[in-house]
Amino acid sequence: MNKPTRLFDLIEYQLKKFPQEDTFAAKQSDGSWKKYSTQEVIDVVNRLSLGLIKLGVKKDDKIALISPNRPEWNFMDLAILQIGAVNVPIYPTITREDYKFIFNNAEIKMAFVANADLLGKVSDIKEDVPSLGTIYTFDEIPMAKNYQELLDLAKDGPFDDVEAAKQQVQPDDLASIIYTSGTTGVPKGVMLSHKNILSNSMSVSQVLPLDSSNRNLSFLPLCHIFERTVIYTYIYNGCSIYYAESLDTVADNLKEVKPHYFSTVPRLLEKVYDKIMATGNSLTGTKRKLFFWAMDLGDNWDHRNRGLAYDMKLNVARKLIFSKWKEALGGEVKGIITGAAALQQRLARVFNAAGIPVRQGYGMTETSPVLTIDRFEDNDAYIGSVGRPIPGVEIKIDPKNGEILAKGPNIMQGYYKRPDATAETIDADGWLHTGDVGTFVDGKYLKITDRIKQLFKTSGGKYVAPQPIENKFCESVLIEQMLVTGNDRKFVGALFVPSEDNLRAFCKQKGLPHGTMNEMVKLQAVEDKFQEICDEYNVHFSKIEKIKRFKLLPNVWTIEDGELTPTMKVKRKVVLEKYADAIEEIYDV
Repeated sequence: MNKPTRLFDLIEYQLKKFPQEDTFAAKQSDGSWKKYSTQEVIDVVNRLSLGLIKLGVKKDDKIALISPNRPEWNFMDLAILQIGAVNVPIYPTITREDYKFIFNNAEIKMAFVANADLLGKVSDIKEDVPSLGTIYTFDEIPMAKNYQELLDLAKDGPFDDVEAAKQQVQPDDLASIIYTSGTTGVPKGVMLSHKNILSNSMSVSQVLPLDSSNRNLSFLPLCHIFERTVIYTYIYNGCSIYYAESLDTVADNLKEVKPHYFSTVPRLLEKVYDKIMATGNSLTGTKRKLFFWAMDLGDNWDHRNRGLAYDMKLNVARKLIFSKWKEALGGEVKGIITGAAALQQRLARVFNAAGIPVRQGYGMTETSPVLTIDRFEDNDAYIGSVGRPIPGVEIKIDPKNGEILAKGPNIMQGYYKRPDATAETIDADGWLHTGDVGTFVDGKYLKITDRIKQLFKTSGGKYVAPQPIENKFCESVLIEQMLVTGNDRKFVGALFVPSEDNLRAFCKQKGLPHGTMNEMVKLQAVEDKFQEICDEYNVHFSKIEKIKRFKLLPNVWTIEDGELTPTMKVKRKVVLEKYADAIEEIYDV
């Protein structure tokens, strides 16, 4: 078969090149893994496509898909795409107002939801969405329409109409509208074509060491273009895809599936690291000394500056200490791809020292999403950067303000019904303005330094970039989350959300009360400890950038409470408004 030119061609390509018995797999209620072969996937997808056609779905109709990760998501995605309809994937956790806005803006014709909870959310807005017809569920729910009905409609075929519909779909046709929550403002619909996403997936395939023997775990949301493009990349390379039951079960699922690769966000790696450090801090005697000796080796890992003596020590550390890390990840992990936010250099060094290659990528929804990836070959990786551009993508730095500009076949068609916003983002020469500030290291490795819109000015007229400060401070195991403040203020301050487990361990060690977070953050000894942290990390910054005062908060910022985006980035505007009183306390001097 020729190379795929549309997203749904990927599964046929896999069938011809390397058919799998477990193209997709998901955990069942009885504890077993339900596996779908390549041929089974194609059969289900074709039946769903025919069912959609019989229900009157036409080319360019918009269909909402709202579900946690499960094979049914992929079945519906491919079924929608191969009849020329448009998949509008939506995060399950967004607000009612966002649901209503997206459904009306996209003029959603039909919706597929996973469960009773999501059925309730969509049903709640149905009267406010004139375009919305039937809502189907994946789970069997009394009195609800189930997606099995589409399969039943098509059980006898024939599939001539499906084949005819597929022939009408062109590479430049709109495949998906993905609404970005962003950190401010109303959602914008990013229009991505088959060519946009597919070109990105195939370019990524050229730089990732994937093959058809790989078994990979997926747990990041499929409604985000990062994981979705990763899944298409896995299909193209014939990899088996296992879906974690939930974020809470990832640790158990890693041990069951024993994946070779998985993608993640830095926050999840930080949590793994924090647990490891909590374990290390609980050790005593020789075991404790060995643990921190190994961690010190990890902190100093640098493939560009390693000698024989260091490598000999590292081999011992891997056998005695780091081998347990690999076992916790299933024992067969060959690599981890991380994106959506900055990865702390400390984490990158220690995981790589442990023999677990972690590589950072960079991109955005508007770029389908990948622009750069740090390569897995040691001699072509650069910790602290987001790697080199992928094949077919051009990156340049705007000399006026340091903004990263991108061009390539992966650049979006534009924002849905927002030509004004499109014109602001993509210039007349086709360069997309990312809004990120960056620089090239050694002339080829891209390093992100900040967001243009996050820069703020103190009342003294000095500009401050909060991201480098937050990235550095979050290296402390006691800091779970942080937001730098100071716009139009006399000095730079910070909101800290402590790591509950590590703060409790600190309090126990010091013989302090260690009840609730609310109680611990009020302790003077805890306040003093965070002042020590400020003193330690402030040395890395200029006088203007140093954290002068701070406020400790007892509650973690979450997606559900609206303080984080679905990729776990802090919504600065929301946090600044929600904690305005706490911020005023910082500056009440």
